[in-house]
Amino acid sequence: MSQPDFVIRSQRILTPDRIQAGTIHVEKGKITAVAGWNEIPPGCPVVEVGNDVLMPGLIDPHVHLNEPGRTEWEGFATATRAAAAGGITTVVDMPLNSIPPTTTLAHLETKAEAASGQCQVDVGFWGGAIPGNSGEFAAMLKAGVFGFKCFMVDSGVEEFPFVTESDLRLAMRELARLDGQLLAHAELGGPIEAACAHQSHFSAEEHRRYHNYLASRPPAAENEAIALLIRLCREYRTRTHIVHLSSSAGIDLLCDSWDDDLPTTAETCLHYLHFAAEEIPDGATEFKCAPPIRERANQKRLWHGLMDGMIQFVVSDHSPCTPNLKHQETGDFSQAWGGISSLQLGLSVIWTGLEKRGLGMEFLPQWMCEGPAQFLGLSGRKGSFSVGADADFVVWNPEAEFQLAAEQLHHRHKLTPYAGQTLKGVVRETWLRGEKIYENGQFVGNPRGAWIKP
Repeated sequence: MSQPDFVIRSQRILTPDRIQAGTIHVEKGKITAVAGWNEIPPGCPVVEVGNDVLMPGLIDPHVHLNEPGRTEWEGFATATRAAAAGGITTVVDMPLNSIPPTTTLAHLETKAEAASGQCQVDVGFWGGAIPGNSGEFAAMLKAGVFGFKCFMVDSGVEEFPFVTESDLRLAMRELARLDGQLLAHAELGGPIEAACAHQSHFSAEEHRRYHNYLASRPPAAENEAIALLIRLCREYRTRTHIVHLSSSAGIDLLCDSWDDDLPTTAETCLHYLHFAAEEIPDGATEFKCAPPIRERANQKRLWHGLMDGMIQFVVSDHSPCTPNLKHQETGDFSQAWGGISSLQLGLSVIWTGLEKRGLGMEFLPQWMCEGPAQFLGLSGRKGSFSVGADADFVVWNPEAEFQLAAEQLHHRHKLTPYAGQTLKGVVRETWLRGEKIYENGQFVGNPRGAWIKP
């Protein structure tokens, strides 16, 4: 056995297969061995984490960092601090809500320059697919984006227009040629417009009611969009990913696509798994997101979809804004920005949900580490204890419980529906490429996150 720079030892090393006592050997920021409790070369430094769980660093491939251009909403520095505090060592930034959006090679370079030197964790980038920019795809893939995100309905920001079916055809044809990935915000405008037409006469008080907002984004909008994407995927064989799946009926559509061996995948979000529509108070616009948080029965099916492998992984869809855009003073869901801040909380939220359902923590590495790594093409580099992978770790206590207070958050703005929630699982340490970057509420050293590419 070669001499590592150090060994980290835990009574509970967590992988998708088992929990075991042992050691992880690290040399030059890489994992060189996964070994037994006493397999330590003479004289080698040992980092003891005792009975805390040692797990690969988490990966969140769906985060809106909003820099440059809307840094008052978030930013690389604040968001990646929140990520590190939550045990996340890799995030991938969505192409919209920054100005400019990541829709050209030049805009990608602007984004990467803005991130340089600010990031506590590794950051990658998605490109954007908007009408007329498919000619940029090849150069952007070569430069290092992971794929291209589109909206099938109004995105909420004018610089990122939605795509029609004809736009999708052009984009999917080009991405199939390049073996690129398409990500889709799967909602169609028709069902939403029809639902909103019924609410055009609503009073201000009626726009405060969550059940009215929920009715304004019906499952049909999502289900019809997924059906369209599957139909086009069947035609072009483009790798197609459904982001933030909220309608459990979408699972059945995706299962049918797999019967035809189509390259479709899906993710769901923390908030769909933790909150249910029946529990959301009227006027509580911090809960607004699109697609919306649906009913408890729908949530139950999403959990089953994850456990059965029909949904591949879990993301935050961290989409913050300035507090005034949430219109808390009026509680008007029709006017509030749709997005939830939660980047720091993923491990605790999902572990709390698993334990509540009597399930073990062995699901966590697949849903939050290895699953995202595989999707991003980073298997063997990130998200696992594979020999040769980056030595990215999270050390956490699954028995510790806390009630979330806003001042615990490192996001730029502290507004979140999780405030006051009691969660289980406290992150003690986060390591990036063999260096500790976070410990018990404190950040260690200067930002050393890098631009991660496929």
